[in-house]
Amino acid sequence: MENLQIQHKEYKTVQNAITKVAVAYGDGIGPEIMDATLKILNAAGANIVPEKIEIGEQVYLSGNSSGIEKSAWETINRNKIILKAPVTTPQGKGYKSLNVTLRKSLGLFANVRPVNAYAPYVETNFAGMDVVIVRENEEDLYAGIEHQQTQDVVQCLKLITRPGCEKIVRYAFEYAKVYGRKKVTCMVKDNIMKLTDGLFHTVFKEIAAEYPEIQSTSEIIDIGSARLAAHPERYDVIVTSNLYGDIISDIAAEIAGSVGMAGSANIGTNIAMFEAIHGSAPDISGQKIANPSGLLNAAIMMLCHVGKTKIADTIKNAWLVTLEQGYHTADVYQEAITKEVVSTSEFAHLVIGNLGKNPNLLPASNLASGKGAIVIPEYTRKEEKQVLVGVDVFVNWKGNNPEIIGEALSSIDSFKMKLKMITNRGVKVYPEGMKETYCTDHWRCRFVDTDSKIEGKLVYNPIEFEKVIALLSKLNNEGFEVIKTENLYEFDGKRAFSLGQGE
Repeated sequence: MENLQIQHKEYKTVQNAITKVAVAYGDGIGPEIMDATLKILNAAGANIVPEKIEIGEQVYLSGNSSGIEKSAWETINRNKIILKAPVTTPQGKGYKSLNVTLRKSLGLFANVRPVNAYAPYVETNFAGMDVVIVRENEEDLYAGIEHQQTQDVVQCLKLITRPGCEKIVRYAFEYAKVYGRKKVTCMVKDNIMKLTDGLFHTVFKEIAAEYPEIQSTSEIIDIGSARLAAHPERYDVIVTSNLYGDIISDIAAEIAGSVGMAGSANIGTNIAMFEAIHGSAPDISGQKIANPSGLLNAAIMMLCHVGKTKIADTIKNAWLVTLEQGYHTADVYQEAITKEVVSTSEFAHLVIGNLGKNPNLLPASNLASGKGAIVIPEYTRKEEKQVLVGVDVFVNWKGNNPEIIGEALSSIDSFKMKLKMITNRGVKVYPEGMKETYCTDHWRCRFVDTDSKIEGKLVYNPIEFEKVIALLSKLNNEGFEVIKTENLYEFDGKRAFSLGQGE
């Protein structure tokens, strides 16, 4: 069992334990807001010992395409906790996203973003908004596996795994249990992507059944995003895959009033990273007007992660009091609400002065009331019988008449393999396609065993992989350019590939 809220024994016992943290000051406004945040943590008695790491723009420009030095990796692996200010990725080709590199390399599978409204002190149309978005952080389209396959067609692979789904969904329900949340909503698009998003939804329903005390609901991501933007009060915890989560977490932060106020946690089995969700804002760098609230809220999440929930509450409540008093940075200024526009360092000083106080109008932070730690079991694979029943062969063909390529492929005699159908951009064009369908140079040609159809009902017979190899050789000899293949499998007798029209 993996304890993902409290990673080390020393964190479990005392609020004043010394905690060593790899600290990245970042670029742009990063050093300013990090300095303000660390001063507040120090004044609150958080006993954070920062070990500075070099990442970001200057590391990129020194010739390191990943944006992070080897010594930084060593510090991260030693301390297990990262507090990171925003970084700048230089424009131009060849520079990898540092955030993606950190999340994938360190196995930070869960991105957690609490989003709250702080009306009337931060302008918003949704005064009661209190939503936590739990986003899968490692796979989906963000695996970044792309290819140009023909002159006209490029592809990006959407990878969804059962272990990945189980970890992120379990984390969402465990988070809800620990922090007293009442509902978890799954957002997917499995009406279209029946296998990938279908797997995510299936796992959600399986795990939800283990938490009967927590309400569980599911929504299609498009209407779910619209409802979140219009009625955020309907949601509590939202769990979803990588791309969807990236989009809706920014929607949530924006409608809450300010992207600059929100922090996020990136949680892994052994390492966790905490950061503001906004960028490095180089246009205001050095002007001493940046709002440190996003990074401060990330640091509050960090304190909860290491078990220092009482100190986290103390800081959060002091921050809320400062907002109520009307001391605001320029980005959240409101003429009727703001008493004084303050600098980054002045804001930090005011928060420090309010340590020990509780807000009067905004709900007081009560993170210390959390019950236990977030626990994720190790993944256990259930073995299934995997049977090969066909192959989709993708062909680069410059013609535009499906009948010509269809008849040519149908006439190929190759070890009892027959052409079943051809699709172009996912639409069936042979046999019995529509002449109005636009076709490009990328043709998916499905081959199955010649005896696969029995009594009018489609039954896929098992085939040996040697038949696929022979088929590919035959296609090559006939002058067809094969650019990709996808084997068609059944698992425990269940079809594990999308059907074409009419199947």
